[in-house]
Amino acid sequence: MSAQALLVELVTEELPPKSLKKLGDAFSEHIFKQLVSFGLVLPETPYRSFASPRRLAILIDSVLAQAPDVLVTEKLLPVSIALTPEGDASAPLLKKLASLGVPNTSLTELVRQGEGKNTSFYIHLNKKGMDLTAGLQEALHVTISKLPIAKTMHYQLFPGTKNEVPVQFVRPAHLLTALHGTQIVPVTILGLSAGRHTVGHRFLSQGSLQIPQATAYESVLQEHGHVIPNFEDRLQRIKEQLTKEAHGALVLMPQPLLEEVAALVEWPCVYACTFEKEFLEVPQECLILTMQTNQKYFALTDANHQLINRFLIVSNIATPTPEAIISGNERVVRPRLADAQFFFQQDQKTPLIERFEQLTKVVYHNKLGNQKERMARIGQIAKIVSETLSESFSDSAAQTAHYIDLCARGAQLIKADLLTDMVAEFPELQGIMGSYYAKHDGENPEIVAACAEHYLPRFGGDRLPSSRVGLVLALADKLETIVGIWGIGLAPTGEKDPFALRRHALGVCRLIIENDLPINLIPLLEQVKKQFDFAEVQHNADLSHILQFIKDRLRAYVREFEHTTFSTEEIEAVLANVTGQFKSIPQKLLAVHSFQELPQAGILAAANKRINNILKKNAHDPMRQIDQQLLELPAEKNLFAAMQALVPRLDAALLQQDFAASLHSLIEVCEPVEVFFKDVMVIDPDPLKRENRLAILHQLHQQFNQVADLSQLAQ
Repeated sequence: MSAQALLVELVTEELPPKSLKKLGDAFSEHIFKQLVSFGLVLPETPYRSFASPRRLAILIDSVLAQAPDVLVTEKLLPVSIALTPEGDASAPLLKKLASLGVPNTSLTELVRQGEGKNTSFYIHLNKKGMDLTAGLQEALHVTISKLPIAKTMHYQLFPGTKNEVPVQFVRPAHLLTALHGTQIVPVTILGLSAGRHTVGHRFLSQGSLQIPQATAYESVLQEHGHVIPNFEDRLQRIKEQLTKEAHGALVLMPQPLLEEVAALVEWPCVYACTFEKEFLEVPQECLILTMQTNQKYFALTDANHQLINRFLIVSNIATPTPEAIISGNERVVRPRLADAQFFFQQDQKTPLIERFEQLTKVVYHNKLGNQKERMARIGQIAKIVSETLSESFSDSAAQTAHYIDLCARGAQLIKADLLTDMVAEFPELQGIMGSYYAKHDGENPEIVAACAEHYLPRFGGDRLPSSRVGLVLALADKLETIVGIWGIGLAPTGEKDPFALRRHALGVCRLIIENDLPINLIPLLEQVKKQFDFAEVQHNADLSHILQFIKDRLRAYVREFEHTTFSTEEIEAVLANVTGQFKSIPQKLLAVHSFQELPQAGILAAANKRINNILKKNAHDPMRQIDQQLLELPAEKNLFAAMQALVPRLDAALLQQDFAASLHSLIEVCEPVEVFFKDVMVIDPDPLKRENRLAILHQLHQQFNQVADLSQLAQ
């Protein structure tokens, strides 16, 4: 039989919506890969994946009924075992040939490979290709065993009958369809035998649907079953209908919500509903979250991104008279919004500052105390950071004291909303609600902003704090978390990072670099560690390892800096000189990137690498000054003179933070360095000359590497 389209479908009870897309992708991917491995499908063959609330399916454009035969080489036995002393085929060899189905093969038909004692006999065999039924049967078994199922259900197939079969799957399975062109492929799985029937929508379709051929699958389901089987098509239909029914308003449709709703409906229909305007007095984040999380509704905002009292629902029922559906959903959402309104009103009766003492009841970690103790640590760290920034920003004494006071007050308030009813109901709103309550309490605008901003950035690409107090407290919060959690032995291992230390470390890098903060992490981490009155933290928080951990996140971050792709060598050149100061790293990377384009860059990088190797292999005094009286050869005199002329230009460029000019000025010593290495023996037998020449190289090495370790650029 020639190649034809293959359809495989498994109809089940309603599948878990949050994992439906993943299940559908895995179902199709595993079946396809298995059939490719059996030679029944070419790797480049197009296929289409399907996943709806009650089905997983795949349609492959072209599948063979029988895989082509292949020539394989089988290793038989070592010659020493395969032959008798007389040179005839031994009993083990004859037995091996018989097991392969070629008992009458002569020794002349075998192939010898190897040398000496390692010589063995091989045989070329024509292996018959696998037929589709056997291949699909194996593919189904493998696929079912590899599906990403968090929890399986145990159920009985045909309960109460003589054919009762115990089965285990994510949800009870009812139908299996397997069609190769127009022909049923007789496979079985989960106690089901393949056929050509499927089912449509629970309410909009009547009875079973017959699929005449594999390629008719989608059209049959859509035209007669009122089911859009492809997940992405269904999701796109939902987005189009949401936009249409919004009538000019902006629809809030986060991707996770879209995917969950697409996993709940087979024939999506969008209807518009309303709620009372009085609920708009509640912070819109609360209303939006309760609609999205509890009801799977889509909120609407005006052009100014302010919530309006209309929302959209995605129903699984298409009807010309949706009034009952609309009113039912409006009745359902009203108590949810009323709860949010009640929580908000009740929470405002207790000022945030009065909740601070109650943070003793909130355990941070059983080895690190409660949240009140933690906030005391963060307050002290924030004070240290604030003092550092005040010096950099040339604040007056009054300004410094003002910001220190704000940070201290902020440290008491930023976690207080953890004790509010609203955050207890919606943990995702922590920080956001704190800002609303702080504003209601009349707190300073910087503190109001910091309540939400100290969590930033929450993920890659997230915005950074806009307020100075928010910035300081965000940095303090993240550093306290990293040192404390690391100190109790919970540093990330492999893919495990339950306390998101990698995210916190990346946040530290972004906060420092993107705000150009003159902060040295080495002394700051030492101060952070001192805030912990726990012996375990003091013993286990290895600051050198923590700093390296943060630098590793820095390495990943700078690879994507401003959408510029830096080479690994450029990144390593800059990071090799980084200790605890991350300030100006982007500018240095751009300068090194520009330097790499100079024709002399390769020569200078190679020279720096050579200097580095010489200094490593030969003991020298780094404090030794160059003695001009010992400069004999023109090459060393010229290099010394070029270095002397270079220093003022280097210092001036670095003072202006012009790293590109600093690196470009190194071109002046390119030729003198080349001539020096050509004409001068550095390791001279005379110890005075040797030490003097090593001193030249040491100083030159320092001049080369003020912006980056140029030896990292050498090919």
